[in-house]
Amino acid sequence: MTTTTADQAPVQEARASWIPMIGLFLAQILMSYNVSALPVSLGGMVETFRVPPTDVSTAIVTYGLVVAALVMVGAKIGQRVGWVLMFRIVVGLFAGSAIMMVFGPSVGWVIAAQAVAGASAAIIVPSLVALIAENYHGRQQETAIGSLGSARALAGVSAFLIGGTLATLVGWRQVFVVVLVIAIAVFVLSFRLRGAPGNPGIKIDLVAALLIGLGIVALTLGVNNLNSWGLLVARPDAPFDILGLSPAPLLILIGLVLVQLFFLWTRRRTKAGKVPLVSLSVFGSSRERAAVYAMFIVVALEAALNFTIPLYIQIVQGRTPFDTSLAMLPFNLTVFFTAMLVVRFYRRFSPRAIGMFSFGLTTVALVWLAFVVTNNWETLPTILGLFVFGVGQGALVTLVFNVLVTASPKELAGDVGSVRGTTQNLASAVGTAVAGALLVGMLSVNVISSLADHPEIPPELASQVDLDRVNFVSNDRLHEVLEQTDATPAQVDAAVALNEEARLSALKLGLLILAGVSALAIVPASRLPNFRPGEIPESVATGATD
Repeated sequence: MTTTTADQAPVQEARASWIPMIGLFLAQILMSYNVSALPVSLGGMVETFRVPPTDVSTAIVTYGLVVAALVMVGAKIGQRVGWVLMFRIVVGLFAGSAIMMVFGPSVGWVIAAQAVAGASAAIIVPSLVALIAENYHGRQQETAIGSLGSARALAGVSAFLIGGTLATLVGWRQVFVVVLVIAIAVFVLSFRLRGAPGNPGIKIDLVAALLIGLGIVALTLGVNNLNSWGLLVARPDAPFDILGLSPAPLLILIGLVLVQLFFLWTRRRTKAGKVPLVSLSVFGSSRERAAVYAMFIVVALEAALNFTIPLYIQIVQGRTPFDTSLAMLPFNLTVFFTAMLVVRFYRRFSPRAIGMFSFGLTTVALVWLAFVVTNNWETLPTILGLFVFGVGQGALVTLVFNVLVTASPKELAGDVGSVRGTTQNLASAVGTAVAGALLVGMLSVNVISSLADHPEIPPELASQVDLDRVNFVSNDRLHEVLEQTDATPAQVDAAVALNEEARLSALKLGLLILAGVSALAIVPASRLPNFRPGEIPESVATGATD
């Protein structure tokens, strides 16, 4: 950017140091690495704590749930107190969550640690955009914003490579020592950030915060426990029942009602001339709504796949986290490079064209995987499917991020940031929860239906296994369980074969369902706006509207 006067030649505007951006870049990596490291550590946690994999997935869900529930409030707190101060505080809390992961004696500690990390990320997420707005301008700002998308993809690659290696050679706890080191580095670099003081005039709508927070919690808990508590009729694991009905669908209904009440309350507050928790004009046009829907679906698909593949490799096949990282490498590397390169196409193709094409790729890839996948993830057809899915995923993540930042009027950019954070993390939690409930539910159905096709497994043997608690286990673990029954060696072999068939069938059907969701996403993608690059307004940092 240049400035001129009547007597002077153009003068180049001073460029800001990139050192503060390194801290912000690492902060994005901190959050993304933490989430990606959880699936890598799945097998180690299951073995250490002797719990089913769905219990560990609860930690992943908890992180996304807490971020989604608190990010709107986090944006207002950051504006009110001051972004730099709040950024340092929550990065310190994130370091504390890493210490809990390293030393936690039970899966309950893991879940609590991810709740702390999620609460911290609820402020880190909006602070990244706000601090970029305060520290960079012009082309530097565009570059800084674009780097956040690539940081997320880079963290995925790093988590599976570094985390997989550490979890295999040393242990899963050391994976989170890396999180602690990154958090310390971000805290040190935060002293190079500059930021405006807080704006005491910012008011926080506590009623709206409570409604949206409780709504998201109820929705996510309901979805996450559909399998263990029961889809309709209450199962033995349900904490309570209502006339024999499962509380899971009730929580989903309550969540939907609370979210609707949030919108009603916000409209009423806006009409009264009061400042809402988030401006509903963010959803005012089909462009904004399409971007939100597209982001929800693409992040949910990514979360579902990131949970499914480690589940099969570590739990079903009984292989190491390093094997998981190798199997996921084609996908993660493709997402990383596509996220960086897709920006080159923004000048030539509209977001609508890129979005529809990318969702088409993810749909084709998931259908392909459903037909070619076996119990070995390292076959060439499977790698090809993951590669194609990665191209579509990487393009969509960066595209929708940029659309959400630029589609709304500049004075609403702060609200767009909080909506983006809520959408992204709720989608991650729901995607993981649905993947777990869907796969385990289909596995249970497949096992029960397959018993009729295996007369060598008598009903007396089946009655010794609790079919209401069917979950993903390795063949070795299944052998251990069946050896405690009256099963003969031939019956054990037949039961293991049945379980292998049921698992693979559940995986294939699950991938087809995800492909259907991806295909439906082409509809909102067809409404994405044209890309218009521009600066982030100062209102993101200060909350000002003029």
